[in-house]
Amino acid sequence: MSADLLEWYDRHARVMPWRVGPQDRKAGIKPDPYAVWLSEVMLQQTTVAAVRDYHRNFLSIWPTVQDLAAADDAAVMAAWAGLGYYARARNLLKCARTVVSDWGGAFPDTYEGLLTLPGVGPYTAAAVAAIAFDRAETVVDGNVERVMARMHDIHTPLPASKPQLTQLASDLTPNTRPGDYAQAVMDLGATICTPRSPACGICPWREPCKARAAGTAAMLPKKTPKKKTPTRFGIAYVAQREDGAWLLETRPETGLLGGMLGWPTTEWTDAPQADPPLIADWKTLSEEARHTFTHFHLRLSIQYARVATDAVPMRGDFVPASTFSPASLPTAMRKVFDLVDATLRDN
Repeated sequence: MSADLLEWYDRHARVMPWRVGPQDRKAGIKPDPYAVWLSEVMLQQTTVAAVRDYHRNFLSIWPTVQDLAAADDAAVMAAWAGLGYYARARNLLKCARTVVSDWGGAFPDTYEGLLTLPGVGPYTAAAVAAIAFDRAETVVDGNVERVMARMHDIHTPLPASKPQLTQLASDLTPNTRPGDYAQAVMDLGATICTPRSPACGICPWREPCKARAAGTAAMLPKKTPKKKTPTRFGIAYVAQREDGAWLLETRPETGLLGGMLGWPTTEWTDAPQADPPLIADWKTLSEEARHTFTHFHLRLSIQYARVATDAVPMRGDFVPASTFSPASLPTAMRKVFDLVDATLRDN
C-alpha cells in the first residue's frame, strides 16, 4: 500500500513553499528543518492557503533559526498578526532561542529530541522528524484520521477513535521514504479523500478501502457533536489624539492574544463593566466587532474618543500615526479598527 501511495505522490505531490518535492528529494536535496518546523507551527489550526504567504514573509525577514532567535518579540508578533492562536508565536520565539542556545542552532533530528523543545508536541515532533529528517514516525492530522477511518471503515466517533486511527496509521508507515509517505497521506486526504464527495474512483487506495466497498466513505469519520459555542461580550476603547496618535496596549503574556498589541478593552464576560483607559467624551459606535475564537464567540461594543495631545492614559501608550499599522493588529482588534475607520470616513 505504501508503494502504491508513493507512486501516486511522485506524480501528484502538492507544491508547498516549505516542501522539497519527491523528485528533488530523490536527487539528494534535503528539506530545511527550520522551514519545515515553521510551517508545522503555522499550520496548526490554520489552512495551507492562509499559511503560504505568512511562511514566505517570515523566511524573507528571518531566513534562519538564528535570525528568528535574535528577533524583536514585538516584530514577530506583528508579523504573526492574522494567523491567530497567538501562543504559537510566543512559543515560536522560545523554541528558536532554545535551538540556538541548547542545540547550537541545529534542530534535534529525532522525535524524542524534538519533543524537548518549547511548544513542540507529539504531532509537530513526529511531522518534523519524518518530513525534515526522514524518520519513520507516524504523522496524524485531520486528513490522516479521515483516510484511516475510511480505509478501515471505522465508525467510532472522533475524538474517541483517535488512538485506534493513530495505531492504524502507524501500522502502515513504511521505513522506506517515510518523509514522503507522511506528506503523501496528508495530500491524499486533502485532494482525493476529501471531507465531502471523496474522489474514490481515482484514489490509489480504492481497492483496499473498506468504506468504499461498504458504501460508507462519505459519512466517515463520524464525530461526537460539539457543544454549543458560548458568546462573551466586551467593550473596546479606541482613542485618537489630536495629532493622530492611537492609544494601544500590549495584552498580558498569558491568555488570548497574549503579548499582542491591541485596543484597551474590558474583560470579556457575560456582562462586562465599563473600564475606559482615560477620561474622555466617549461615543459608542452603532456597529459591534464580532470574532470567533476556538471556544467562544466574542462581541465587542466599540467606544471612540478624540483626545487632547496632552491626554494621559491610565493604561496603554499612544502610538504615533506614522508608525501605527492596522495590519500588525490581531484579527479581532483589526475588525474594531476597520469599523472605527469606516465611521470616521463617513462623517
